[in-house]
Amino acid sequence: ETTHHAIFINRVLIMDKFTVKIMSYSCKMADITEEGVSLVEDLYKRRQPLPSLDAIYFIQPTKENVVMFLSDMSGRSPLYKKAYVFFSSPIQKDLVAQIKRDSSILPRIGALSEMNLEYFPIDSQGFITDHERALEELFCESAEGFNKYNACLNAMATRISTVFASMREFPRVHYRIAKTIDASTMTTLRDMVPTKIAAGVWNYLSKYKTSIPEFPQTETCELLIVDRSVDQIAPIIHEWTYDAMCHDLLCMDGNKYVHEVSSKNGSASEKKEVLLEDHDPVWLELRHSHIADASERLHDKMTHFVSKNKAAQLQQCSLPLV
Repeated sequence: ETTHHAIFINRVLIMDKFTVKIMSYSCKMADITEEGVSLVEDLYKRRQPLPSLDAIYFIQPTKENVVMFLSDMSGRSPLYKKAYVFFSSPIQKDLVAQIKRDSSILPRIGALSEMNLEYFPIDSQGFITDHERALEELFCESAEGFNKYNACLNAMATRISTVFASMREFPRVHYRIAKTIDASTMTTLRDMVPTKIAAGVWNYLSKYKTSIPEFPQTETCELLIVDRSVDQIAPIIHEWTYDAMCHDLLCMDGNKYVHEVSSKNGSASEKKEVLLEDHDPVWLELRHSHIADASERLHDKMTHFVSKNKAAQLQQCSLPLV
């Protein structure tokens, strides 16, 4: 049994809480195992030594994470045979120097690279930077003068820039400048949010030109950075799309919907899970459509399906007349 288990575990994937969330937005466990990873571990949990296996680290470039990585791989008894380390965003030079100072760990590192993947795709055309408290940290009265302001701006700029690193796009950055009512009115930090984010994004993009192979040297697209003040009504307007209707009327857990269906043998109903994601062609086609348009198109699709499917025709005939 031990031999059989070892055959299928080719690599160990180790992540922190943040990168676990990134991966959960980007792929499923089946996608990971197809790439030869059979064991996924938490960086901060106690782990069993597997000295015959290679480990892939996908972690944020923080001091705490680097310390944990060094404790795993340094000394006479490292946890893994070889470590392939991928950071989710650019790492500071002092942290790289800290890794290089440990002579015992250098021969055990197979790769040390910046993956630049620190954003959360919500569908094929949208992503978020996952800052639930950004409105409070950037725009409330108490935000000014606190470290949270700069920390939030820097994190947002980092994560936005990694989107362009992934796509190998070099955008021309446009942003909304701070405008004051008159010369006597002082410009606040809140007014400077688009300017500061644009500066942070441009700083990272400029570094990508020299650090990422085949990264464009001239602008290839446009990036527009604005704040909520340009459209204050949108957050309180209810959308009338198929996507919004599903979240309003169905008890959904994220993008998962659980419903009951009658069993084939006539016994108690069964619960089935449905994932409303981009792999579902109907969801992909209708999610942003107005509910009136979506209703008509769903009716047409159902009519066409019934006309082509004999089992559906028989089930429709067996339904009682109302």
